[in-house]
Amino acid sequence: MSTDHRIDPPHFGGERETLRAFLDYHRATLAMKCRGLTDEQLRERSMPPSTLTLLGLVRHMAEVERAWFRRVFQDDKAPMVWSDEIDFQAAYEVGSSTRAEAFAVWEAEVENSRRVEQEAASLDLAGYQPRWGTEVSLRMVMVHVLLEYGRHNGHADFLREGVDGTVGA
Repeated sequence: MSTDHRIDPPHFGGERETLRAFLDYHRATLAMKCRGLTDEQLRERSMPPSTLTLLGLVRHMAEVERAWFRRVFQDDKAPMVWSDEIDFQAAYEVGSSTRAEAFAVWEAEVENSRRVEQEAASLDLAGYQPRWGTEVSLRMVMVHVLLEYGRHNGHADFLREGVDGTVGA
C-alpha cells in the first residue's frame, strides 16, 4: 500500500471538529485500503460463503452516506443508487462494477455529506430519518456514520490482507 496520506484527528478539540475529523479519517482509511488495486482485486471475495468485497464496501458506504445525509437532511424521497428499494445489501452485489463507477458515486456522496454538515448551524440540526419515521440530529447522524465506517474498515482490513497480504493502519 502506498504512503499513508490520512490526516490524524486532533487530540483535543471541540465536539464538531472532532466528529468531522474522525469521520474524514475513516473515509480516508477506506480509500487507502482500496488504493493500488485493480477492479478485479477490488471484486475479490472474502471467504465463502461471504460475498463481501472491497468494491462492495465502497458501494455500501456510498449508500450509507446518501441515506444518512442526503435522505435525512435534503430529500427523504431521494432514491438509493444501487437499489430501487431501500436495500443496503444490493450495493454489495458488485457484478461488473468498476472502481471508477463506485468511487465516483462514493466521492460525490461524501462531498454532499460534508456540505450538509458544514452548512448546518449546529449539531442539533434536525432531519427526518424516513426508515425510522422520526427526526434525528446531525450529531446522531455523524456518530452513526462514523460507527459504520469503523465497522466496515475492520472488514476492509481483512479483505485487503486476503487480496495481497497488506496489513495495518
